[in-house]
Amino acid sequence: MLALLALLAVGCASRTSSRVYSRHQAQTVQNADEGQVINVRPVVIEGSVSGLGLVAGSIMGHAIGGTIAEGSGHELATVFGTIAGALFGAVAEESASRQSGLELTVRMDYGQVIAIVQAADEEFYVGDRVWVLRHYDGSARVVPQTHWAALSPSL
Repeated sequence: MLALLALLAVGCASRTSSRVYSRHQAQTVQNADEGQVINVRPVVIEGSVSGLGLVAGSIMGHAIGGTIAEGSGHELATVFGTIAGALFGAVAEESASRQSGLELTVRMDYGQVIAIVQAADEEFYVGDRVWVLRHYDGSARVVPQTHWAALSPSL
């Protein structure tokens, strides 16, 4: 069961990363606005609960519970194992997919102050110049301007 949950955690790439795009975001136009980071706060982004952990846990709990007792206690142990396994599986799935994040507060060059939470897969510091990329679906990400400068010296 732990192997199944580990595969689940690995298979679900973070959509909160500034470097991960969904299929529908690829090759679409995003608005890019310049700004400056005015606050960086570490946060925790809760994990996903798809139900797979619950199902896998209940199956494992049912199997284990069924081996514990015999006679009239067999049914009770099986039911208890199923329920306990389901609860454990759901908690394990959420814990395995939980990640560290950053709440980035950015003062846009046009004056507005915004905050965006994303995965903590890049380092940001107060005073950093950044691009805020806004997608038509409402999602946004903060990208350090140094990445763009390295790609194109004309920026």
